[in-house]
Amino acid sequence: MTPLRLAFMGSPAFAVPTLRALHAAGHHVAAVYSQPPRPAGRGRALTPCPVHEAALSLGLPVRTPARLRTDTAEHAAFAALDLDAAVVAAYGLILPPAMLAAPRRGCLNVHASLLPRWRGAAPIQAAVLAGDAETGITIMWMDAGLDTGAMLLRSRVPIGPRATAADLHDALAALGADLILHTLRDPPAPVPQPAEGATYAPKLTRDSGRLDWTQPAALLDRQVRAFTPWPGAWATLGAETLKVLRAEPADGAGPPGTVLDGALRVACGEGALRLLRVQRPGRAPMEADALLRGFPIPPGTRLA
Repeated sequence: MTPLRLAFMGSPAFAVPTLRALHAAGHHVAAVYSQPPRPAGRGRALTPCPVHEAALSLGLPVRTPARLRTDTAEHAAFAALDLDAAVVAAYGLILPPAMLAAPRRGCLNVHASLLPRWRGAAPIQAAVLAGDAETGITIMWMDAGLDTGAMLLRSRVPIGPRATAADLHDALAALGADLILHTLRDPPAPVPQPAEGATYAPKLTRDSGRLDWTQPAALLDRQVRAFTPWPGAWATLGAETLKVLRAEPADGAGPPGTVLDGALRVACGEGALRLLRVQRPGRAPMEADALLRGFPIPPGTRLA
């Protein structure tokens, strides 16, 4: 395959395998765009995102604009790269029309869902939360809409009954890297997305992970699996926030949020949720039985 002159645009760990695959395949990555460094850790030191770090390790130039929509200087700098194509994977900024039009082959997006289902910011988590039987990767041409461009290549991945978003994240990241190489090597004919079946996966916040015990246990179980590792599922226990890292539906009934027994089964709106692995503030994650040996949570305790 003739090497292409590319820009790569991505930020989180999901995008790193795609960047590494493009580089290993011999494409000339003229620039890597990622989100700016953010404060992190106890010292709140400015920390590059995973794509930024990967690009530096590969000796690639990195640009970290804070915004793009009205930055005409950045538009001009992007056009001056004289690109064959731009590859985008979970970048986090919307590309304005001037940048979408600059590369000769356009901008290609590696999206972690079977479009048009789960357009938007958190498609992996949305698929687990909804109880979908499968998800996948779609390579699409980008247009001015939110994940609405014509599809070039799709591949499916089953979602197992106990799969977490973290499990799918790694499988889909590897699949996306493989599919973008196929797309660049032998571009398929574009297929417009169907008008029906479109759903949206909104951006997650910490509050997305709060467990509402009035909901069915099956839904809360999916919430725990969908939001592992981020933003995390959690509930309040007195003045503490208790993270729930692993759980499973169980039989049981009672006022929602009530601990039913010494196995840490919690009553839900329908059924119960058994908490299997949890974390208290400032403590290491632990199995529920280990927690209960040093921190009793008697039956009748209410979680909120």
